[in-house]
Amino acid sequence: MTIGRRLRVGAAISALAVAWATAGHAADAPAAQAKPDAAALAKLFGTLPRVRDISLSPDGKQAVIVSPGPDIATYAIVLDAETRAAHLAGRQDGKPMRLEECGWASNSRIVCAQSGVAFDNDPPIPYTRTVAFDSDGKNPLYIGRRTSVDSERLSQFDGRVIDWLQGDGHVIMTRDYVPEYNRGNFSGRADDGLGVDRVDALTGKGDTVEKPDNKVKDYISDGQGNVRIKAVPSADDRGILNGGTTYFYRPVGENRWKIFSKTDGDADAFVPMAVDGGKNLAYAVKPLDGHDAIYSVSLDGNFTSQLVASHPQVDVDDVITIGRHGRVIGARYTTDRRQADYFDPEYKKIAAMLARAIPSTPLIHIVSASADEQRLVIFAGSDVDPGHYYIYDKPTHHLNELIEDRPELDDVKMAPMKSVTFKTRDGTEIPAYLTLPVSGEGKNLPVIVMPHGGPDYRDEWGFDWIVQFFAQRGFAVLQPQFRGSSGYGASFGSNAIKNWKLAMDDVCDAGRWLVKEGIADPAKLAIVGWSYGGYAALQANVVDPTLFKAVVAVAPVTDLGRLKADARGYTSSAIVDREVGSGDTVVQGSPARHADRITAPVLMFHGDHDLNVGVAQSKLMDQALHKAGKASTLVVYPGLDHQLAEAGARADMLAKADAFLRTALHL
Repeated sequence: MTIGRRLRVGAAISALAVAWATAGHAADAPAAQAKPDAAALAKLFGTLPRVRDISLSPDGKQAVIVSPGPDIATYAIVLDAETRAAHLAGRQDGKPMRLEECGWASNSRIVCAQSGVAFDNDPPIPYTRTVAFDSDGKNPLYIGRRTSVDSERLSQFDGRVIDWLQGDGHVIMTRDYVPEYNRGNFSGRADDGLGVDRVDALTGKGDTVEKPDNKVKDYISDGQGNVRIKAVPSADDRGILNGGTTYFYRPVGENRWKIFSKTDGDADAFVPMAVDGGKNLAYAVKPLDGHDAIYSVSLDGNFTSQLVASHPQVDVDDVITIGRHGRVIGARYTTDRRQADYFDPEYKKIAAMLARAIPSTPLIHIVSASADEQRLVIFAGSDVDPGHYYIYDKPTHHLNELIEDRPELDDVKMAPMKSVTFKTRDGTEIPAYLTLPVSGEGKNLPVIVMPHGGPDYRDEWGFDWIVQFFAQRGFAVLQPQFRGSSGYGASFGSNAIKNWKLAMDDVCDAGRWLVKEGIADPAKLAIVGWSYGGYAALQANVVDPTLFKAVVAVAPVTDLGRLKADARGYTSSAIVDREVGSGDTVVQGSPARHADRITAPVLMFHGDHDLNVGVAQSKLMDQALHKAGKASTLVVYPGLDHQLAEAGARADMLAKADAFLRTALHL
């Protein structure tokens, strides 16, 4: 295998007559500055990754990349896979629409999914739309289902592509059909619900594949243009969901649907993830000995199942698909780091060759392929390398770099991330990731405990921009996978919202372990978290007010009762109510109601367009802390959502958090 040159994106698109090369991205680290100061580092690490999504054209000659632009804009950039010449094909300013992902309907026609939020509605409503345009940016067209002034409701989630077909210009996509009325007398279209159409991406015209059904929330195609599975969520008469779903499948050559599985109260039910039309199989998740495993299930009417991927210690949580037909070639799981188990012999061999060719970047994923699968887009990264995207050519075995994800960090030395475990007060072994400062020092350090968000989530080994920034600034960072984290099986605890006491014990025990091991100076121990991690940062200081000496919380939940109230305008309200709990769980588990117990200074950040966790949560906490005479600062970023996905805001957040921690910890 030969490896081509590493090419900085800036050089590849120097002739591009748009600001992609510079706007929204920090400049490369200056060579004359061996050790950038705090502001320069914050700008470097606050820069957004250049690749939000990437897809290879059917002929393998071009790639379309969704990339951040200036402010909160998003761009669709087309790169020539050979010359790296680039041009702008599409953009959204983020007010309200932004590009999420793009694919190819043909070698010259691109289809992109967009998202936005209707903030003039109460409550605000998120929605999606789908557009198509030529690879040179011409002939833009909305290809979802258009509505009129007579529509009875808002079209919310419209236009998800579920089958990219052969690349002849057509796609199979879901479309939201909205009924119409006229002055109280129905005279318009009566169709209502989610249907599936075969759509011409050039004209927007579609032929019905699946008639609309207002009970269906999703469909799965077999990669050959046939809808084989549909999902019907369980709901009451008002449309309020209860968390269960009935999945139906359709055998080849039949029109009638059969029940595939029901998750309503059945923890052992199959949950379908993909369909391989060539093999007439569905691939589904189902528990095995306390951990999720992947099974193949025949769709011929016999419903024969066979185990294809499992692991004794962790959940197998995803399938690996390839090409325009979404053929399943493997499965993924995470032990101490993300692993790929390829059961397709060819791709198993390719994965082994890639691992040998680029050993310094062991996180290797196949992310896209040409129609004939002779060209692949490969991502490769590590804990100290933000990642590179390559074009791998099967016939020549040549691997050539297409784009770096964060070239501005090329000259910055990163800190390795190490897998560790610690014991909690009840003897449970908790996995965690420890990153020491780039200096390599390992004793009596200023240390940050950084619980993850979710909480049904987990950290993974790999590049983390926040962790690496603080490692540059002399902090060690510990990321505990507290009980309730996903991926560790049913016995590792669940629902870290309702069972917050157990999760907080684990988070606090992480801090105590750092002190016991001599890694942390007890006077310089801080806690930093985002979303649920922000909640944990605050609630841990309610549970143990003297352990942590400084708190940074980004977009935190601060009152569980308010969290339930905020969900009442949505169909998920009953699910949220059940997951959060009631009574003493809510009262004792809401840090805003116990601000008087917090002794450490608090710094919070929040975007005022956050739908995941409303900015009112941080405002409530800030008010409660001030009322209790505590030190609190709240920074609100106008127009930003839960991810604060804007380079300037992220740089500002890092710089302010660093300065705050240095003052609070007397560094």
